Amino acid sequence: MHNNEYYVSLDIGTSTVKVIIGEMENNSLNIIGVGNVASEGLKKGQIVDIDETVKSIRKAVEQAERMVGMKIQRVIVGISANHVRLQPCHGVVAVSNENREITEADKLRVKDQAELVTIPSDREIIDCIPVSYKVDEIEDISDPKGMTGVRLEMKGVLITGLRTILHNTLRAVERAGLEITDIALQPMAAGSLVLSKDERNLGIALVDIGGGSTSVAVFEDGELKGASVIPLGGDAITKDISIVLKTPTEESEKIKIRYGHAFIDDDAEEEMFTIPVIGTDKMQKCNQFVISDIMEARLSEIFEMVEDEIARMGVKELLGGYVLTGGVVKTPGILDLAQHVFQNRVRGAEPNYIGVREPQYTTSVGLITYACRKARSQGLQLGAHTVAAASEPVEKRPSQKSPQKEKAPKNPEDKMSNKMKKFFGVFFE
Repeated sequence: MHNNEYYVSLDIGTSTVKVIIGEMENNSLNIIGVGNVASEGLKKGQIVDIDETVKSIRKAVEQAERMVGMKIQRVIVGISANHVRLQPCHGVVAVSNENREITEADKLRVKDQAELVTIPSDREIIDCIPVSYKVDEIEDISDPKGMTGVRLEMKGVLITGLRTILHNTLRAVERAGLEITDIALQPMAAGSLVLSKDERNLGIALVDIGGGSTSVAVFEDGELKGASVIPLGGDAITKDISIVLKTPTEESEKIKIRYGHAFIDDDAEEEMFTIPVIGTDKMQKCNQFVISDIMEARLSEIFEMVEDEIARMGVKELLGGYVLTGGVVKTPGILDLAQHVFQNRVRGAEPNYIGVREPQYTTSVGLITYACRKARSQGLQLGAHTVAAASEPVEKRPSQKSPQKEKAPKNPEDKMSNKMKKFFGVFFE
């Protein structure tokens, strides 16, 4: 068992913080640990209290650690799309081998060359996604490794984020006593898990409806065309119910989960129940029709804002339709409502792994599969030292102590670690 690779993802959301431990055995992923706790210190997808965020991360990590009896050391962190920009990039290098055979080192060099672009001082490069390669005069190559040539070119998409928001996220993870092995844009990770190759080529929108925000990502011609975040999610529905019915927020959440329906046409008006009135000892009667009316209005608004964001990206037609994921997608009738608003094909998506077969885990599991695929394509092993046998109770994590810096690795497989340390040096030195 200890010869297998382990990958740990950290998904810091507005409503919950999720930690997933995956074991890679014979190219097959098994989910062996899950941590899911209420998130504190975030608002509309952004950190507003770093100390509370650190506490939430520690709680989620400890919960996952207790499931497997191991101590988590390294994590793959998801970055929200609420501050990202996409821009095309281009790199050119000469093939280094004497026999002119293109190797993985050449692919890394041309990628590094493509990242040498001028960006605003308040932004930092998150990732560079290769779109296609060109070897001498041969274009549209998906993977040039093993081919022969003199000149290697790469066209890609450069993903940048606001330095301040990245600083806060990465600082919170560091203060929680964790080392970051890789970072990934959340929509990219989720899309790699639940979207097929044909869907990404035809043109499709991935809509992730969480508690505090809704992320929208459009894929076309096999690549990410645009991504943005709408600051509305399931928490807004809970607040609406609380305001309209004058009932406590905690009770509103229970009502939403138990009686909520997204499409008025399918509700049950005769189903009655009682709810408390805030500030009094009185109870009032209510039916599912009223709850559905509130929920449909807010969800319709969110879907209309999704359409506006997609139009702003310059996308006119989505032949692949829409894919909905995220915790709110469990709401009965939401796919019917989405189809009514979008006037297009709509389907729900969730991970197909035991223990995490719920739409709220799509991004968390996607971070693992995306980072694993990326590492294998570059000949790296991100999961080599992700977890360790617990030599002390897993509940006792360091309170404020930062992880000790490792010596520079000499193994070529640890190039990713060096790159990440260089990236984090901007913030932590």
